[in-house]
Amino acid sequence: MSDAISKIKLTDNRPIFIDNDPQDELFTLNLGPTHPATHGVFQNVLQVDGERIISGVSTIGYIHRAFEKIAERRAYYQITTLTDRLNYCSSPINNMGWHMTVEKLLDIELPKRVQYMRVIIMELSRIADHIICNGILGVDTGTFAGFIPMMVKREFIYEIFEEICGARLTTNIGRIGGFERDFNEVAFAKIREFVNEFPAVLKEFEALLERNRIFIDRTSGVAAVDAETALSYSWSGPILRATGVDYDVRANEPYSSYEEFDFEVPVGTNGDVYDRFLVRNHEMWQSLRIIEQALAKIEKEPKGVFHADVPDFYLPPKEQVFNNMEALIYHFKIVMGEIDAPKKELYHCVEGANGELGFYLISDGGRSPYRLHFRRPSFINYQMYAPMSSGMLLSDAIINMSSLNIIAGELDA
Repeated sequence: MSDAISKIKLTDNRPIFIDNDPQDELFTLNLGPTHPATHGVFQNVLQVDGERIISGVSTIGYIHRAFEKIAERRAYYQITTLTDRLNYCSSPINNMGWHMTVEKLLDIELPKRVQYMRVIIMELSRIADHIICNGILGVDTGTFAGFIPMMVKREFIYEIFEEICGARLTTNIGRIGGFERDFNEVAFAKIREFVNEFPAVLKEFEALLERNRIFIDRTSGVAAVDAETALSYSWSGPILRATGVDYDVRANEPYSSYEEFDFEVPVGTNGDVYDRFLVRNHEMWQSLRIIEQALAKIEKEPKGVFHADVPDFYLPPKEQVFNNMEALIYHFKIVMGEIDAPKKELYHCVEGANGELGFYLISDGGRSPYRLHFRRPSFINYQMYAPMSSGMLLSDAIINMSSLNIIAGELDA
């Protein structure tokens, strides 16, 4: 790349010539939104010199759905379905994070058994999300073999979700105050089966890629980010930890009794694509470790407990509504929004699969939030993609996007 080209300031999308030499022409390339490797509806308008990216601009807004404004006109329990559509690769984490936010507003303390059940759901979701990211990263570097067995296990996680709540992708799982029903024996059996069988699949996946010379050459040293730069862009999650920053909401600001669990927070050193891959692989092992502990803890808790005693905000069972006047009154008041929430301003966050997923809530005492803002990790993490791509080969820009694991639903809210 010539010095003259590197100093060009991009003014529009027309080809630019240096000294009227056609060999020095820059081209405008639309990387997405229809490119199969952009994993969604991302558009990046790049200026390229052959295969080398000179600079670019990321475009967002293709699926803007105004969730935050919609939430201001919905009762608190109706907002759960909106959170499903954020990171739809790990919807239950979004659901649980929102429920905890409202429970913080209402000062609700959940039984330990319910908290452990939530931990299981969230860690299964984390594994499902990491399977997508690392599996597709392998595909984008030309390795399809590891993708299929990992996706089979991800499908099994969806079967567990379906057994618990009847849904698979957009789960709408749980309620404010707990779950709508207890985990049945089939669900617990499936969870134990997954915990027993997934390690062999994950170990095979690691053996295929972690020491693969071709995979290492394609990922090691690519899109490396130092800790200071990552923090300046407010990165969080696996891509931040890959730079060496030991920050995980589960460990630093525990919720749902995470302080009771013994687990490690994997961190990298170089902050490149390879380190991000390793961090996510190691996090899946830690998630399995947490699930095993949660299953053991549940065994020590009273059976049949799956929600807190908060009749003002937890819908009673239908059989009680049909046969009990008090339950019917509570059901009517909740559905019609006749019970006001306290006036309060708060922020609550959980460790989503891609980073810190936060909810900034202002309540003015009504049935709906006065103001609600979602801190979507993908939206924040993606801001650095175009600056990172400057000077990078086009093929490396593709796997860089894979390693960031940007989920389109989190870009716009």
